[in-house]
Amino acid sequence: MSESILPNPEKIIAEAADFLPLLGTDHIEMLVGNAKQSAFYYMSAWGFQPVAFRGLETGAKDEVSYVLRQGKITLVLTTPLNSKSPVNDHLRDHGDGVKTVAFWVADARKSYNETISRGAESAFEPFVRKDDDGEVVLSGIKTYGETEHVFVERQNYSGLFLPGYMAWNPDYKVEDTGLLYVDHMVGNVDWGQMNKWCKFYAEVMGFAQIISFDDKDISTEYTALMSKVMSNGNGRIKFPINEPAKGRKKSQIEEYLDFYEGEGIQHIAVATADIVATVTALKARGVEFLYVPDNYYDTVLDRVGDIDEELAVLRKHGILIDRDDEGYLLQLFTKPVMDRPTMFFEIIQRKGATSFGKGNFQALFESIEREQEARGTL
Repeated sequence: MSESILPNPEKIIAEAADFLPLLGTDHIEMLVGNAKQSAFYYMSAWGFQPVAFRGLETGAKDEVSYVLRQGKITLVLTTPLNSKSPVNDHLRDHGDGVKTVAFWVADARKSYNETISRGAESAFEPFVRKDDDGEVVLSGIKTYGETEHVFVERQNYSGLFLPGYMAWNPDYKVEDTGLLYVDHMVGNVDWGQMNKWCKFYAEVMGFAQIISFDDKDISTEYTALMSKVMSNGNGRIKFPINEPAKGRKKSQIEEYLDFYEGEGIQHIAVATADIVATVTALKARGVEFLYVPDNYYDTVLDRVGDIDEELAVLRKHGILIDRDDEGYLLQLFTKPVMDRPTMFFEIIQRKGATSFGKGNFQALFESIEREQEARGTL
């Protein structure tokens, strides 16, 4: 990951303890109903490349996993192979969704002990996986809902992904879409739980709160929510945590909690160096984005000032613009990528800005409300 395309880390998270520390996002594991077909979707529509496979051919009897990668983003798609696999419980309750957010660390045992000693609940104790390419140390802790954080120590491993996986090299491959790395991941938690989980990330993992939004910042005529953004010490891991707020109708956070049947990852924000090219490619492959009203662009430059891009091009694609003291950003949100109206993606290009698009909240939430109204869930 190039430091030149990251936000300025030292400036925004000076208060983070960073005693682990976390070196980056190692991978994101999603539990899905059909990993083979999901892999085809993320390859065909999103431009992810095939990397590795684990299943019957590698000796796995209960689950199958496909590993995909684009830039620094690694997705693991896992499906049960029989009714006894515990993955079935997750799929029954939540549908497809993120189970694991794994961090690349220098010492998985130390990371586990540091977090457990500060109050984390264990998902699994440190253990070693080996093959001819070396060894990896893994450990895990629990966080909101059924989401887990896994610490991955891989400096003594030269394989494609993890021991137990084989190379996956199908004939079918497509061009990538310019995705670079995970910018942030947003969690939705239940009523009154935001401060609890922000405290967890601060005390258990050494994160610092860098931004806070209340229901006055994030609200429309009908719905509202509250959010706080937590960041680790080097700024590479950022977790906005959302909770519902009182409104006249059901908010997007309430809709998520209802259909996911619990707390979990709401969206994954992935960075690009050219959002116009990325969005153009994604749309051509069938990825659907939220609709932004055309009148949004009538006054947006009055708010954000000069930008490098042509406004007409951004208007054509519905790309949102916002500015902070450090620069500006461009962003666009997909519709939910699951049948349940739960998880979606954000495409983001940072031109210096380190914030999260506060100036776009009104337009974004009105767009989401239109989708909720069409689903009959507003």
